[in-house]
Amino acid sequence: MSTLSITASAQTDTTVKPTPVTTEQTTPVTTEVKRWDPKNNPTVAAINEKYKDKYVGAKPATTTNDIFPVLGQYESSTNADAASVSISLDPENKGIVWIEGLPQGKVKAMLRQSPATYKIPAQKTEDGKDVAEGTAIYDKDTKTLSMVIGKEYNVANPQSVFAPEPVADELVPAEGEKLVVKKDKDKTKVKVKKDKDAVVKVKPWMYTGTKIEPTVASN
Repeated sequence: MSTLSITASAQTDTTVKPTPVTTEQTTPVTTEVKRWDPKNNPTVAAINEKYKDKYVGAKPATTTNDIFPVLGQYESSTNADAASVSISLDPENKGIVWIEGLPQGKVKAMLRQSPATYKIPAQKTEDGKDVAEGTAIYDKDTKTLSMVIGKEYNVANPQSVFAPEPVADELVPAEGEKLVVKKDKDKTKVKVKKDKDAVVKVKPWMYTGTKIEPTVASN
């Protein structure tokens, strides 16, 4: 064997090389798990369909006007001297309201029976006018405000103050008294006279007004 052949044989690489491993990247499979929804149940759906018109929606949040329904604006077709009346809540005492638009001036009223029965205490207005005791009651069903000034508040039956006043010949004087009726343009005064003392009864001032509901602008 020649020297050239031995050299060639020695340079031949007989090492067995491993086969390269190829790693294939795969996208993970996500399985969506659906939660059980009772609306998708045929039995539940059938029951819901049967009673869908009887569901009661959530009640709106309670407002100040819900708690004190007397608050608001009023108009009257019978009281020309108080065609527009407004009632607002006292900022410091929620048991008191202020009535504006009356011929007597701005008048204070005190809550006596919830939700809307008020006593008008005898008072002097900001204009210096003397206001006799009275009553104010708001009827939420009819949206009507009734007021009387000049009659004492009846604790047992506040509504009774709105009963019609008896006419002069229905009044029965006590022994030693006599009735003297004097009619003015807008008031009737009934004087019960006993000896030299005279007591003058002035016809109470009555009011009836309807609440003006605020209009909601439509988009």
